[in-house]
Amino acid sequence: MASKAKHVRRLSLAAGIGVLAAAVAVVAGAPSDLPVMDGVPTAAADEVGMSAERLERLDRVMQAYVDRREVAGVVSLVARRGKVVHFSTFGSRDAEAGAPMTHDTIFRIASMTKPVASVALMMLYEEGHFQLRDPIAKWLPEFADMQVASVATYQELGRARFRTEQASQPITVQHLLTHTAGLPNTYRGITKPDFDAIGPQREPGDTLAAFVTRLSTLPLNFHPGERWEYGRATDVVGRLVEVMSGMRFDRFLQERIFGPLDMVDTHFYLPAAKLDRFAAQYRPREGGGLALTEAPSADSRFVREPHSYFSGAGGLVSTARDYFRFHQMMLNGGELDGVRILGRKTVDLMTLNHVGDHGIWLVGPGYGFGLGYAVVQD
Repeated sequence: MASKAKHVRRLSLAAGIGVLAAAVAVVAGAPSDLPVMDGVPTAAADEVGMSAERLERLDRVMQAYVDRREVAGVVSLVARRGKVVHFSTFGSRDAEAGAPMTHDTIFRIASMTKPVASVALMMLYEEGHFQLRDPIAKWLPEFADMQVASVATYQELGRARFRTEQASQPITVQHLLTHTAGLPNTYRGITKPDFDAIGPQREPGDTLAAFVTRLSTLPLNFHPGERWEYGRATDVVGRLVEVMSGMRFDRFLQERIFGPLDMVDTHFYLPAAKLDRFAAQYRPREGGGLALTEAPSADSRFVREPHSYFSGAGGLVSTARDYFRFHQMMLNGGELDGVRILGRKTVDLMTLNHVGDHGIWLVGPGYGFGLGYAVVQD
């Protein structure tokens, strides 16, 4: 892996658009009547050097997405210099039930979980639990002596024979945080459905420990550090947090991040009392429009028992308000409202490019990848 970390302009994932299949949580926006919400300081656009006229265009864009049935609903929030200048809603939280989108709607935030998990691990870095170049087998011995799949051929559906070779180097903590560990989403020459037939799948009552152990039995897709591939590594990050801290991953996040930052609606499993604020989930329908994939009910995997698997790669639900607070902490250099989560130098380290010239296909040219974050290169 290229070790030179280039200086970059930070790209906060809170400043992007997160499409959550059912709806959209956008932490960006334009002026409107701002709701009064605890933990959300507000200002007029011109007070923070923004154009209210230009920001108003976002309302039209978001409403157009809803009108074209590309999304069911949107929450949009824009902040600058720590002040929210726009916080609006569009469309439906649950179209089938006729429930409108609200400012406090709770979304499945999918891969927006990854920065939270990465921050958790870097808190332990600051406490001296590891160095970035430490092999993860130091804590997870099942990842020692990993093999790499050089050729994969199928004998019959659901059975693969791999020609493998010894990995050129151990998987390090840095490899996990930068998505360069080689953990497979699929293999060259194998279709995604066929990979799913042999890959480790979530099972009822699973834990991070059990799933990560099964993941370690698969050959890597490439040698650690050889290239960049977005994938499952952040579930292993969550498991490292458990082993190093001695705490279950969800408890660590609640006690060390969510509680201190007053992120009151961020959970792995949604309390039943908040179900009436949970967004339905949709997918694009062939020919246009949206198809419901999961109603906001007690049968959702984000609600029902057992509450045992806490995915660092994509397991959280949250609100625009909570996610704004998390990333305002990062933009402030690791501190919010007098609560310090990370040191400023650690935030700077996380938002450097750690992958050299590896192509970041997820976002395109001009981007690198830091420790849990995509970054825009200067």
